[in-house]
Amino acid sequence: MRIRFRFTKLGKVRFTSHRDVARLFERALRRAQLPVASTEGFSPRPKMHFGLALPTGGESLGEYIDIDFREPEALDLDLAELAGVLSPLLPLGLDIDNAAVVDRKDPSLQEAVSSCSWRIEILNRSAADLRPAVDQLLAAESLPVTRERKGKAVHDDIRPNIVALAVDPDGALVAELATQPRGVRPSELVTSLSGFAGGDPLDEGGVCRTHQWIVLDGARREPLPPGATRAPHAEARAS
Repeated sequence: MRIRFRFTKLGKVRFTSHRDVARLFERALRRAQLPVASTEGFSPRPKMHFGLALPTGGESLGEYIDIDFREPEALDLDLAELAGVLSPLLPLGLDIDNAAVVDRKDPSLQEAVSSCSWRIEILNRSAADLRPAVDQLLAAESLPVTRERKGKAVHDDIRPNIVALAVDPDGALVAELATQPRGVRPSELVTSLSGFAGGDPLDEGGVCRTHQWIVLDGARREPLPPGATRAPHAEARAS
């Protein structure tokens, strides 16, 4: 049985790397003594499958992890109770707020997620300052960036991956960025926008991933299937 959990990554724990978050979940599962399925071989590990990695230092309201359990009958908890058991065993800021059973035959999170929504704070600039720059960026035919891939500099155009971009009343960027075939980093978006903002580099503040999206039967939705169970214990801990 595979269960998909949605969790937050907020506060000081945002500086924890993707790999270390995986270790934290492994430890929580071990302490909870849950019947988690393991890999085979010399050094078995819990069968966990993460979604797209966050930039270190970024926060998130919607991270996902799939965990494989052994026989369903060995799991003597419902989904809400299971989330409530795991959340207190994770550091403050990692809080499970939703859970659902998913089919193991479904595409992995990394394959299924087609775009992410972000809120990116820009320091020392007002919404009125940023809106003309955003309009110009959206009107651009291409936005070239230089990246390093396998030790070599390559040139990419990130304009097709900017699905939507706006400025909220507080002066933060609200963006939807495609993740396939290659994702756009929030920092790359800010750097590109700087070229339309009077030439001075924009200072990136807090970055938060607010949603991850998949497309199913032509409709966009979050990776949790309908009827996912909310976790009141985790909600109370987060508040």
